[in-house]
Amino acid sequence: MTHTIHDTRTAEDTVLSVRDVDKTFTLHLQGAQTIPVLQGLTFDVPRGSCVVLGGESGAGKSTVMKMVYGSYGTDRGSMLLRHGGGVLDLAVAEPRQVLAARRETMGYVSQFLRAVPRVPALDVVAEPLVERGVDRPVARERAAELLERLSIPERLWTLPPATFSGGEQQRVNIARGFVAERPLMLLDEPTASLDARNRSVVIELIRERLAAGSGMLAIFHDHDVRDAVADQVVDVRSFTAARSESLVA
Repeated sequence: MTHTIHDTRTAEDTVLSVRDVDKTFTLHLQGAQTIPVLQGLTFDVPRGSCVVLGGESGAGKSTVMKMVYGSYGTDRGSMLLRHGGGVLDLAVAEPRQVLAARRETMGYVSQFLRAVPRVPALDVVAEPLVERGVDRPVARERAAELLERLSIPERLWTLPPATFSGGEQQRVNIARGFVAERPLMLLDEPTASLDARNRSVVIELIRERLAAGSGMLAIFHDHDVRDAVADQVVDVRSFTAARSESLVA
């Protein structure tokens, strides 16, 4: 039996606590060769704070993000998320618990929009609220506010985002990620394809959500954005195991 909801609690002001996490990749097409990636990864994400993962390309930043989101497993250690009135260890959580945490507790803004084809942009953005039981008209109203704020013309709201430019798709992606308030937000290069005006809007959105008490774990290659919102930078290189640098994002 796997125990994932713990009686012990992280500090009240901490939404995510990562402790002594190790990660290796197994190359099944190369004789199950194992490649060590991270060793002893340890950091906290307090409520109302933005923690940025630092280090050059290949240091393992995206790997950390994917472990927290549940896309990658871990070899050792714990990742304690305050969730559902308790603490969920994402390192050993069952798939249904990870899905519940994604729906209720942690949002994720990646570099790329993944949406069902032919669904209008307004409904793509509103979907996280609808999934949480918000009436569709209310969810669409909130989605419209964010799309307008991110300079997506109203004439595009009824069209599927697949027809949009890369920058427009990313703004839809950001609106979708911010439409529902969650205790933890994961941001993976959210401003990578944005112009200066929309980068400023995203900085405002981040600051507003931080002021409301959300914790954030982020990757920014844009130093201006990072400097504007970061409360702490975790240098992933200090937890990097010896490996082939080309194998890790």
